[in-house]
Amino acid sequence: MKLLILSDSHGNVDNMVLAVIKEKPDMILHLGDCMADARQLHKRFPEIPMEGVPGNCDCSMDMPERTLLVEGFRILMLHGHSRNVKAGYLNLEMAAREKEVDLALFGHTHRGFCEYHNGTRFLNPGSIGSPGYGAKPSYGLVFLEEGSGKIETSIVNID
Repeated sequence: MKLLILSDSHGNVDNMVLAVIKEKPDMILHLGDCMADARQLHKRFPEIPMEGVPGNCDCSMDMPERTLLVEGFRILMLHGHSRNVKAGYLNLEMAAREKEVDLALFGHTHRGFCEYHNGTRFLNPGSIGSPGYGAKPSYGLVFLEEGSGKIETSIVNID
């Protein structure tokens, strides 16, 4: 199964549309900032299942973290502000361990991060909308192979 991971769109729906057209994912996960963008994207591609969590700019009372079961894999989704990821990843790692997830997805920093640590794969796709820091807009890809326990993650820059 191919998952498209988006975060920090900040009004740039066009870049998300480009990523969907290019990647043709089985599912889209949006990690917040701005959930209204995710809703617009879902209207454009209603046949693709989409899940999301709010970010600090979404002014939402919805759950800032969710755990999904996809193809037998436990996935933690959060924007990152609730675990203070700009100060480091220790709180995120503790949450991943506590929730016993295979994959932890987060945004908020606008910087891509892809690492395997202590039995959990971590992925921050960077910002699809307004990365800053001289970075290019980017998104994440996750390939899940049910039955094998195999997870592949990558970050793709938009040129």
